[in-house]
Amino acid sequence: MSTGLDALTKKNISAWLSGNYDSETKATIQKLVDDNKEIELTDSFYKDLEFGTGGMRGEMGVGSNRMNKYTVGAATQGFANYMNNVLEGEIKVAIAYDSRNNSPYFAQIAADVFSANGIKVFLFSALRPTPELSFTIRHLGCQGGLVVTASHNPREYNGYKAYWNDGSQVVAPHDKNIVAEVTKIQSVDEINFTGNPALITKIGEKVDREYLKTIRHNSINPAVIGRQQNLKIVYSSIHGTGITLVPKALQMLGFENVNVVQEQAEPNGDFPTVVYPNPEEAEAMSLAMNLAKQIDADLVIATDPDADRVGAAVKNPQGEWQLLNGNQMASLIVYYLLGAWKKAGKLTGKEFVAKTIVTTEIIDKMCSLQGVKCYNTLTGFKYIAAVIRELEGKEQFIGGGEESYGYLIGDAVRDKDAVASCAMIAELTAFAKDNGKTLFDFLTEMYMENGFYYEGLISLTKKGKAGAEEIQQMMANLRGNVPATVAGSEPITVLDYKNLTSKNLQTGEITAIPEGLGMESSNVIQLVLADGTKVSARPSGTEPKIKFYVSVNAPLEKPEDFLSTLDALKVKVSKIQEDLGLK
Repeated sequence: MSTGLDALTKKNISAWLSGNYDSETKATIQKLVDDNKEIELTDSFYKDLEFGTGGMRGEMGVGSNRMNKYTVGAATQGFANYMNNVLEGEIKVAIAYDSRNNSPYFAQIAADVFSANGIKVFLFSALRPTPELSFTIRHLGCQGGLVVTASHNPREYNGYKAYWNDGSQVVAPHDKNIVAEVTKIQSVDEINFTGNPALITKIGEKVDREYLKTIRHNSINPAVIGRQQNLKIVYSSIHGTGITLVPKALQMLGFENVNVVQEQAEPNGDFPTVVYPNPEEAEAMSLAMNLAKQIDADLVIATDPDADRVGAAVKNPQGEWQLLNGNQMASLIVYYLLGAWKKAGKLTGKEFVAKTIVTTEIIDKMCSLQGVKCYNTLTGFKYIAAVIRELEGKEQFIGGGEESYGYLIGDAVRDKDAVASCAMIAELTAFAKDNGKTLFDFLTEMYMENGFYYEGLISLTKKGKAGAEEIQQMMANLRGNVPATVAGSEPITVLDYKNLTSKNLQTGEITAIPEGLGMESSNVIQLVLADGTKVSARPSGTEPKIKFYVSVNAPLEKPEDFLSTLDALKVKVSKIQEDLGLK
């Protein structure tokens, strides 16, 4: 074996070559060794694929740091061990999967391992959106669940999201306790792959109908939809699971002019028409935008492979189609919901909205103006779900979201829900049109009332072991070297969520960031500048990336100033990114 490999990598390779793994796996590893593929061997074996506090995600292939039968089996065995240790009586789990390559295979392995450990499994008979899995857990009285997906990652990835009994991704103490049980699995021989078919029940359309009822319940203005039933909607599932339910949901509500992008309608794990199956990417939305231009549509929406994120586009006053970012759409949804709830006399002082700490602060401002609480959580919908769970029966959740294109309306689902969001985005577009406005006009109106907030994001990908070390160093540098000025403005506060402290840079005073209600220690740093700008740095918990968020704002006096104000804010964001060495 190559001398260029470190000791742990060599140990893991030897364990897989000598252990109880199938012959095809061993042959693939041996060829990598014989061909001296040091980089590939290191990245595949330098560690175990981390089962983090929400699950795991990684490239598919052989090795301890890859998604394959054995890493999925070990994760599920640890999950099953934990459930059997802490729960009594009949234990039930629900399992869903997306359109990615190997997703049905990994889902069946998980079902087999759970059932082999005496746990009853409800397994979807075909691909389904992640939010439906969240709904199903509570609907069928399950104690847990999982969905096989890598969300919007490139085609070579797959993953595994773990859920608890309230339909949210696992949170403390279960998250760390499950991780501990997974870590205990030291040998493939500890994994029981021999399933019990008697404990596996296939589910599908019956659950679909119940889930769709919750989306109908979310609708606020059905009369508006009736008047705007011919609203021209373009929808793309980007080869993912959204095709199973999004068109049905829109038609159920009364939208009769839904135009599906046929080139992307077929589920396909190779995602042949896009580079990345991510509605945050303009390239992934291009076919939908082209169709919108052809038919002069009112709205473009597209969902990612597991249909928990949605991207949207709208025509601006110049007649050009433009994408709305996640902050803009989250804001529009909340703006519409707050206005509708107020008009209906439903705001009693016990309602709330929830969002993440890196999501636009215009939502905080809008909530404050309406006397509605806005809870800020760590990044990840499991933290928003934790707030909903903690306040259930005390306060009522209206809606919320995060900047990365994930939104939630109502509390029937406890994860971001692109199916329900597509329905709500279509409804608010119909509402705007019913009032003689476009969705762009609606956005402009929101900014004129609350200020024009603009957010810039730079996401740096750092793959492999060297990349992980580089990300760690970048965060250490930020903690140890706060710049004196950024784009001419002085930093006045540093929020360090790793040790849950807020430091006033002018007085030196350090105060605690309260733990609880969606807040715990996390490797995130935020700089608040004297002019109201906020800069956040956060390593991704699911991808080899570090993300830098910049939020700026300015007044918008009249609609004609939209583009000039936007350009000025973009210049400011660019200058901030340059000063921080990100460009």
